[in-house]
Amino acid sequence: MSFCLVSFHAHPDDEALLTAGTLARAAAEGHRVVLVVATRGEAGLSDGAPGGGLGERRADELERSAAALGCAKVIRLDYPDSGMRNEHRGFASLPVDEPAERLAAILRAERADALTVYDRNGGYGHPDHVQVHRVGHRAAELAGTRLVLEATVDRTALIRALSLVRWTRLLPADFAPHRLRDSYSDRASITHRIDVRRYADHKRRSMAAHASQAAGGAGPRTLALFLKLPGPLYRRVFGAEWFIETRRTPSRPPVADLFASLR
Repeated sequence: MSFCLVSFHAHPDDEALLTAGTLARAAAEGHRVVLVVATRGEAGLSDGAPGGGLGERRADELERSAAALGCAKVIRLDYPDSGMRNEHRGFASLPVDEPAERLAAILRAERADALTVYDRNGGYGHPDHVQVHRVGHRAAELAGTRLVLEATVDRTALIRALSLVRWTRLLPADFAPHRLRDSYSDRASITHRIDVRRYADHKRRSMAAHASQAAGGAGPRTLALFLKLPGPLYRRVFGAEWFIETRRTPSRPPVADLFASLR
């Protein structure tokens, strides 16, 4: 029995970092995957390459990423990117109900069985990510979508993985993994750990599609550093994805078979 999974994200490239393996696995197993992105991502850093404005370029990159993952449809809500400190007063400044109604209409039209959003921290605290959490939960309530999954990262595993990567000398010398101690989610709150090792190549192609976000800025870009990892190390670092099912009590170990629960 197939299901429909709607994955809601703040900017083009967010789907690659947090959920790409899960989306690729769902699509490969015959399920319908719909990718919804709130903003144009025009406030992101860029390498300044020609070819139109950054928002238009990132829209093209999003389509390539979605194709690499096997998504059935991409829907862009085209809200303005708020910027890291909401300096542009974009998506993050909107009253929740307006974008929630639009997302709820998509959930109803797609007969969505599940919706992915972000954890309450918005991952690393970007205001548009926090707004995805709020808007997504409200939309699911309006549409009656029964399963909401908060895409996150196991904070303990993240710090351990970045410590492992340091020996490659790809990270800046002054990078301190402990800076992430308040980002993403504590292991005890996570309900689903999804094994996506078989889909690491899909995830890597999804990341690589977002070329504008692999360059530009004063220092090394996170996406570029990830793409430089050797294949075996990449699969080890990105071989799992994590979710919080808001109505489920966390268990030890986290429930792995998300797909069985949707059948």
